[in-house]
Amino acid sequence: MQKVWNVNNYDEIEIKEISKKYNISEILAKLLISRNIKCEDIDNFLNGNLSDIKDPFEIKDMEKLVNRVKDAIDNKEKICIYGDYDVDGITSITIMYQFLTNLGADVEYYLPDRLIEGYGVNNKALDEIKSRNCTLVITVDCGITAIEETSYAKSIGLDMCITDHHECSDILPDAIAIVNPKRKDDTSSFKMHAGVGVAFKCIMAIAKKYMLPEESYLKYLDIVAIGTISDIVPLLDENRIISKYGLEKMKHTENIGLKALLEILSFKDIDSTMVSFGVAPRINACGRMGKAGVAVKLLLEKDENMAKEIAKTLDSLNVQRQEVEREIFDEAISMIESQKLDKKSSIVLYNENWHNGVIGIVASRLVNLYYKPVILLTKEQGIIRGSGRCQVGVSLYDSLTKCKDFLIQFGGHELAAGLSIEEDCIPAFSNKFNEVIEEVIDKNIEQVIDIDTEINLKYLNTKLLKDIYILRPYGQSNKLPIFLYRDLKVTAIRTLKEDKHLKLTLKDNKFLIEGLAFSQGQRRDEIKIGDKIDIACNVEVNTYNTPKTIQLIIQDFKKSV
Repeated sequence: MQKVWNVNNYDEIEIKEISKKYNISEILAKLLISRNIKCEDIDNFLNGNLSDIKDPFEIKDMEKLVNRVKDAIDNKEKICIYGDYDVDGITSITIMYQFLTNLGADVEYYLPDRLIEGYGVNNKALDEIKSRNCTLVITVDCGITAIEETSYAKSIGLDMCITDHHECSDILPDAIAIVNPKRKDDTSSFKMHAGVGVAFKCIMAIAKKYMLPEESYLKYLDIVAIGTISDIVPLLDENRIISKYGLEKMKHTENIGLKALLEILSFKDIDSTMVSFGVAPRINACGRMGKAGVAVKLLLEKDENMAKEIAKTLDSLNVQRQEVEREIFDEAISMIESQKLDKKSSIVLYNENWHNGVIGIVASRLVNLYYKPVILLTKEQGIIRGSGRCQVGVSLYDSLTKCKDFLIQFGGHELAAGLSIEEDCIPAFSNKFNEVIEEVIDKNIEQVIDIDTEINLKYLNTKLLKDIYILRPYGQSNKLPIFLYRDLKVTAIRTLKEDKHLKLTLKDNKFLIEGLAFSQGQRRDEIKIGDKIDIACNVEVNTYNTPKTIQLIIQDFKKSV
């Protein structure tokens, strides 16, 4: 697929004013504007600190939740934390459990089995929780759609306090408290937390109620950062502060399990990339392979030797996940090609033998390949379950809402969702879903690369690297900057790792620059030595060279006009 390059344009007068006002380079001013950082928010983005985290009692029902938790502790009631099996849910359980335990609460947690119970609250789980003599259930990262289940909990004598961050429908569960910034009647100033961010605001509120020192909740920032970065929420405002300070705390983490996991990773830096591609996949692998409890056990473990063994288990489960993922991906590609589904506006595939814990990752890879919404369905315990992903610019949640008559249940975000469906309804759902998607996107839409600004040789210096570094941590709504670099002469071409990657030596005037194009080895024959090309690229330091040099990570290239 030919990619379209969208190079941002700027008001040069505005850029100069911002540069002067905040004493930053014009390049950095452009990078901030391209991330939709308003002028009045630039200082917070660049210099925001922990004191800028807003009062948790801004969020609706927070007072109700805090009072119910305090009553439970005072009355020595048993509390159960009910979570989700992904990184966000696991980190949410971890901080809520540890905080309440340290507060002296009688607390346990319940983590549903992804392969048997599926996502969210279910009545069978509530029965088991009740049998353990619990009287209060606090959900984390789930529960906002559990209307019937909350009514059932009430009927068997369980109070429910729901903390969640997923999209809300018009009807909410009849719970003691519903702490979700995305409630339509919530007036809090920031609404884009991950589930663990909402849980963090809850323990912050409880700490304030008990007049505890800030460290009583700030000490969990490393765990909160993992869930926040992993859940693809915008790394802006409070999420940026949480992630920034959480990553710093991670460098000297006091969590024995996390420390053991970090020791087996091969990443040089503790940053958002390390979390996204090192920590998160291993924690997620537990839930995907039906053993999410292992990851919770790791983060709650207090014995160093035991933590090291559990960390090895997570690593092994991740290898298993990768093998299963490859198999499903290859099968999905074959189905798409044979059924010519790449010609449609959306892709819906069903295979009853696929692993439910892995289809979401495969759906993400297919979206990157075909640049259209993808839903993969499989059968677990006689129930058809699915995971969907889509590209930016399409709301998967809104699209599924328009197809709700064909579904048993669904929930999620703009870019990711889960669902369940009757097997007989799959063909009709597939057609309806495609109709809905056709209404919101052009069938011939091309993948767009948003380019921050153009650079040339004079910008390849430590000042540019410093500006790029200031933007960290990177994540949703704050991607690693992409630059346009024109008229580079190709002086050498070779492929790496069995022709998977492409390495180019490029020349600008008399200077040679190394460029790497990951997963673009198949494009080797598109260019030849002597050609001049334009590239869309990231700029980074090549730490493998001595002395260190600047290299370009090529996202796409075209022959110069």
